[in-house]
Amino acid sequence: MTHLALFPELADDSASTLTGTCGSEPKFVCEQVFEATGGNEALTQIADWLIGRPLSVLATVVVAWIATRIAQRYVRRLVKRIVAPDRDATVRRLAKIGIDNPTSLIGTEPVSRRDARATSISDVVGSTITAVIWVVAFILVLGEFGFDLGPFIAGAGIAGVALGFGAQSLVKDCIAGLFMLVEDQYGIGDIVDLGEAIGEVEQVTLRTTVLRSLDGTVWHVPNGEVQRVGNKSQLWSIALVDIDVAYDSDIAAAKNLMLSTATEVCASKQWSPDVLGEPIVLGVESLGADGITLRMIVKTSPGSQWALQRELREALKASYDNAGIEIPFPQRTVWVRSDATDPGQPAPTML
Repeated sequence: MTHLALFPELADDSASTLTGTCGSEPKFVCEQVFEATGGNEALTQIADWLIGRPLSVLATVVVAWIATRIAQRYVRRLVKRIVAPDRDATVRRLAKIGIDNPTSLIGTEPVSRRDARATSISDVVGSTITAVIWVVAFILVLGEFGFDLGPFIAGAGIAGVALGFGAQSLVKDCIAGLFMLVEDQYGIGDIVDLGEAIGEVEQVTLRTTVLRSLDGTVWHVPNGEVQRVGNKSQLWSIALVDIDVAYDSDIAAAKNLMLSTATEVCASKQWSPDVLGEPIVLGVESLGADGITLRMIVKTSPGSQWALQRELREALKASYDNAGIEIPFPQRTVWVRSDATDPGQPAPTML
């Protein structure tokens, strides 16, 4: 039994002295030095500042470093699991809409695009988590050296609120960009419609999307301003062709000729790799002022629909001309009237 146990009043005095020297929550080094030196306050405080506090700071830094490494590792795994497409579900969806050999189409999806999205998302989320961990570690280190953290935390909160109000559009853009990457709404090389801006995606960041339109104009669109996205380059596309025939034409013959011509074009060596299904003639689309509109669709690989549409129109024009099926054009009757006050003037002429 120690002398402190025999004399409780000495134990109380020692405890109060320890609290006054090392604080209300004394560190291990400070407490051991205090007991080893018989309560020498000067040596205890020197040891605490030279050994105890640096060890606590080192432990905090090591724990923060380990936490950031673990967080980045598991964030990267989680993001890849989220970003990785459900191949089976996609294959079933493509097969349901009648695309032949959907497995080969899924296989052509660029892996680099998925990897780039996963890397971008994991970098952003990992950097955010890392920043939070190191800020907390910095606050703990300041507390180790006796700084009053109350005003510091209050000031940081006020600064955060001010920054949130002043940069809310920037925060909105970044959050929208993050969700855009997670959901894979579009990527570099896609042809998209973002409202007023339509074109090919050249660059995607958390804050903006850069498009180049057909006339060469480069559009910088903040992600937070995008209300809707029309992607014309995901998995498959539709080549849609409308062609007019005269009212006195044989509609059945015109439809059969349209189908046979489109089948021949799609089976050619040039276009067969981009065609994902047989041409389908939908029939009469409208009864216009000058003719009857027939519509046809063909499923194609993404981005090739426009070139195929031009090729089909050219082939259909030649086929209809050879078959004697008229493709009408607007015709109007124009009356040229002279001054009716002069009875000697000629009658109105029709052109």
